[in-house]
Amino acid sequence: MAKKTEINELYIYKLISINMKRLRALHNMSQLSLSQSTGLTHNFINDIENCKKGVSAKTMAKLSVALNAEPYQFFLPEGSANNEAMVYVKDFNDSLQKMVTELTQQYLTGGKK
Repeated sequence: MAKKTEINELYIYKLISINMKRLRALHNMSQLSLSQSTGLTHNFINDIENCKKGVSAKTMAKLSVALNAEPYQFFLPEGSANNEAMVYVKDFNDSLQKMVTELTQQYLTGGKK
C-alpha cells in the first residue's frame, strides 16, 4: 500500500515551488523575467521557489497569467503520472503554439516586429 503524504503547509509550498520552476523552465523564463512580468519582487519569487513564502489568490493569479498556466497546475503532486501527462501535453501544445506564432510572425514580417 502506498504511503499517504502528509498534507501540511510545507507540502503545499513544495508543490508550488516544484511546479513554478517547471512552468518557468517550460517558458524559458528566469526568476527576474517572471518578476518583471508579474510585478512581484525578484526576492519574493525566489522565496516562493525556496519554500519560504506562500502565495495569495492574487499572487497565484499573477503567476498563472505570466506563466500561461491554470492555477491547478501549481498544485500537481510530484510523480503523479496521470495528472503530469495531462499537463505536459497541455504544456507541449502551448509551447508549440507559441513557437508557431513566433515563426509565422517572423516569416510574414521578414523578422520585423
